[in-house]
Amino acid sequence: MNAVAIAAEEKLGVETVILDLRELIDAFDAIVVTSGSNDRQVRALAQEIERFVELSLDVKPIRVEGFFEGEWVALDYGDVIVHVFEDAAREYYDLEHLWNAAPSLRPQPAR
Repeated sequence: MNAVAIAAEEKLGVETVILDLRELIDAFDAIVVTSGSNDRQVRALAQEIERFVELSLDVKPIRVEGFFEGEWVALDYGDVIVHVFEDAAREYYDLEHLWNAAPSLRPQPAR
């Protein structure tokens, strides 16, 4: 989860949050949500996260959805699902509100 947050920060991901779902569901452990201001930045964020996680943890996503559209990219790592949104889509889907019972961690930017 921390590798995802580090990678998102490298590409200027906005308001990255890690939602710990281990006590709420059995399907996966966490959701990481971040966003970019446009489709180009969303794709760049998703690529950087994928690259950084593979280099640092030697793990590739099981599945990637939405990359070509660039409005919402989902990277499925099995236990961790990463959602990279365009700002408007993040506001619309509001996953933080949907999972508001989950403990959340907002990594502090090192910038």
